[in-house]
Amino acid sequence: MIKDFILQNWATILVVVAFAILLKTTVFLERKVINRMFLLITMIFVLSIIVFFEFYFGDQGTNKELRVVLMAIRYSATPFIIAMVMYTLVKKAPWYIFTPAMVFAILNFISIFTGIVFGLDEKGNLVRGALGYLPYIAVGVYSFFLVFILIKQSNKQATEIIPIMFLCFAFASGLVLPFVLGKNYSQIFCTTIVIALFVYYVFSILQITKKDPLTGLLNRQAYYATIEDNPKDITAIVSIDMNGLKPINDTKGHAEGDNAIVTLSLCFLRAAKAKQLVFRVGGDEFVVVCRRTSEDEVKLFVDLVQKYVSETDYSCAIGYSYSSDGSKSIDEMLLESDKMMYAQKALHYAKLGVVRNHD
Repeated sequence: MIKDFILQNWATILVVVAFAILLKTTVFLERKVINRMFLLITMIFVLSIIVFFEFYFGDQGTNKELRVVLMAIRYSATPFIIAMVMYTLVKKAPWYIFTPAMVFAILNFISIFTGIVFGLDEKGNLVRGALGYLPYIAVGVYSFFLVFILIKQSNKQATEIIPIMFLCFAFASGLVLPFVLGKNYSQIFCTTIVIALFVYYVFSILQITKKDPLTGLLNRQAYYATIEDNPKDITAIVSIDMNGLKPINDTKGHAEGDNAIVTLSLCFLRAAKAKQLVFRVGGDEFVVVCRRTSEDEVKLFVDLVQKYVSETDYSCAIGYSYSSDGSKSIDEMLLESDKMMYAQKALHYAKLGVVRNHD
């Protein structure tokens, strides 16, 4: 039995071991992200064991009652795993994203007694109940939101979009291949998911030198590289500076200050389009480089930033410089956008009736 398990799951075992070693040796990610990754690959490996025994008993024609329980676990585990992927990869993902998975799990375990989702006939063959396609719907909904949010929070660059699409393809295979390969796909599902996650993780590590570790935005090094690459294509520079970071750090602590910066960063990413790259170039200083972007698009970005930030507990000053024909240098546009941004910042403090502290 152990030999059969190893033969059927050798690829999964190898990738899980390699993944664990990579997680253990990486220094680029937050400890909580690494811990969640460890938990995630452990869940996938445990699921591979459950799947093996489910089909082993099925082939032997024994333990029908136990098979039904294992099926309930398998159908419940898949949405939980994708929810865990979302909880691990998406910044500030709330814990309640597991709520739908819990509801699906309850229905699956009720099905052990009612057959509402699945059951086994007298010959041990799968019989779908009234909610027989619920597991696939659950996986589909979770996968859609995972990919949507990852793209939304990305910097819209091909190097980030490609691994997300690879992850999307892997999850999509979980919706299509079961109907093509039948029950055999369940035996390669764990391998498919763990390989997809491993590839995505490796891509993420390769991109880490370009990113700010706190916010996920592109960093100062990436900014310098970007403005040197075809500067004539850069039609606008947007300068953004957070208001009041120093008082937050002084009164509530630097952890709250970091939370403020992350919150604002998500607003900027939410507002940015594919040709608008957002960089964190200092503590609370951000620059957006716009390539082949019209002034109306730049203004729309500024409006969206102000709208999204107004929905938070924080505020920022923003300015921009536009050059349709490339006649302005990057330094000139940056100086111009900074001037507009600092004027807005001064107006913000004037309205508050306080003398501005350096922040």
